[in-house]
Amino acid sequence: MKETEMSKTDEPVVGVPYYAHQNPYQAGMIPPNAVFGDPKGVPIQQTIYRDTPAPFNCLYCGNSGLTTVRSKLSLAAIIGCMMPMMLGICFLCPSMDCLWHKYHFCPSCKEKVADYEKLDVCAVMDPPHWTQESFALPAV
Repeated sequence: MKETEMSKTDEPVVGVPYYAHQNPYQAGMIPPNAVFGDPKGVPIQQTIYRDTPAPFNCLYCGNSGLTTVRSKLSLAAIIGCMMPMMLGICFLCPSMDCLWHKYHFCPSCKEKVADYEKLDVCAVMDPPHWTQESFALPAV
């Protein structure tokens, strides 16, 4: 081989990111600096709204605290209820809270601040993750 010719295995491709390991935060791991519960004056950069009440600073009234969560039936919960309906009963809908839409409201002014909708119709219950905990990331 001549000096001017290069083998494709000699150099990595420039401009293409290479990760040796999977990013744990993209896989759903909660950051160690996450805020749970009432933020108590902690400036919040971003709040992740999920199945549980989330710490937040209200844009409407300015109060900080935990959201109140209301649930609404989703299409995924209805489809999950159809299986036992073939046996003549529908006992899973209320207990399949992990498949219901969640709407977050400010406890002070009652304004809707966020929603967490379950849009995957083919969602299957995952018992270790029935509730996905809400959290906030503090401002740096």
